[in-house]
Amino acid sequence: MPFAVYALGLAVFAQGTSEFMLSGLVSDIAADLHVSIPSAALLTSGFAVGMVVGAPLMALFSRNWPRRRALLFFLCVFSAVHVVGALTSSYGVLLATRVVGALANAGFWAVALVTAVALVAPEARARATSVVVGGVTLACVAGVPAGAALGGHWGWRAAFWAVALVSVPAVLVIARTIPGTRSPSAPAPARDELRALTRPQLLLTLLTSALVQGATFCAFSYVEPLATRITGLGAAWVPVLLALFGLGSFVGVTVTGRFVDTRPVTLTAAGLVLLAAGWTGFALTAANPLATVVLVFVQGLLAFGTGTALISWVFRLAADAPTLSGSFATSAFNVGGALGPWFGGIAIGAGFGFRSPLWVSASLMVLALGAAAASWRSQRTADRPQDGVATV
Repeated sequence: MPFAVYALGLAVFAQGTSEFMLSGLVSDIAADLHVSIPSAALLTSGFAVGMVVGAPLMALFSRNWPRRRALLFFLCVFSAVHVVGALTSSYGVLLATRVVGALANAGFWAVALVTAVALVAPEARARATSVVVGGVTLACVAGVPAGAALGGHWGWRAAFWAVALVSVPAVLVIARTIPGTRSPSAPAPARDELRALTRPQLLLTLLTSALVQGATFCAFSYVEPLATRITGLGAAWVPVLLALFGLGSFVGVTVTGRFVDTRPVTLTAAGLVLLAAGWTGFALTAANPLATVVLVFVQGLLAFGTGTALISWVFRLAADAPTLSGSFATSAFNVGGALGPWFGGIAIGAGFGFRSPLWVSASLMVLALGAAAASWRSQRTADRPQDGVATV
């Protein structure tokens, strides 16, 4: 695996830390900037919206640039807005930095995924994808708890400074390891790429990815009240559960990256079925501490392993949209990340209790299974006239 791919993973680690770290800093930010806690929580929503909208827009904006220039531009903007965020005393400025940072993050993600795939042989593409996505899982394991610890000791601004500083070595390594020349062939016209991305089987795969992530973040966002009010674990167990989820996620992307290129359909289908069963089982056994501890790890493993497989599947289906496929995969991931917690909140607000997000996650996985089945059926139909054999 080229060292440059790991540099991309390091940058994604810094960006993933920024995306999720505010969950432990909201109260401090609200008190320091004299806003309500819901207003401070909008900083996370602003980031999520910027990621969803920004991925395709930034990919279109930079599609004719050499990939090294695009990666460095987005990463430097991302680092700079965190410096501004650490210095500002204005809530409006901080909110603006979150949106701009999300746009830069989305642009980096879109280019990084395409770059990682381009740097390796076809049989290693899923593994390269897993290294990049693994940066997010490492952020869950180490970055987010570290950001919370920094915020607790030195204030929330220290976490922003830390994210900016972690980005610096990634900038240096990317500048030295990513080729600075343009692609040997000019990119296809944007209109042709966009047309390729509207094929039914690809849209259904993107929908599947969004539903999987929606299920994941619906449950993940309410781990704390679930553990303390339903399972009966003390507050001290919450960081442990979050770390277990992140560790499971890291194992999932690592294992998937090594094997999914050889059996993409089998592993993806198995992951979807097991996720649906896992969220259902979690909902039924949430009051059991041992079951909760085990399933937090297992579901993290399955969710990010299956998510990585689906991103790899998007690249297979969108081979003729090389500069925009990564952006659509990124947007689908973040659509789920934005909508999942909202759906869970609706269930809780309706009076169904803190176990209800798990049932919502199970329901979303049933929909994901249906979308995946429709996608594979559409793929077989599209392939049959060409050679008479369904290829996968």
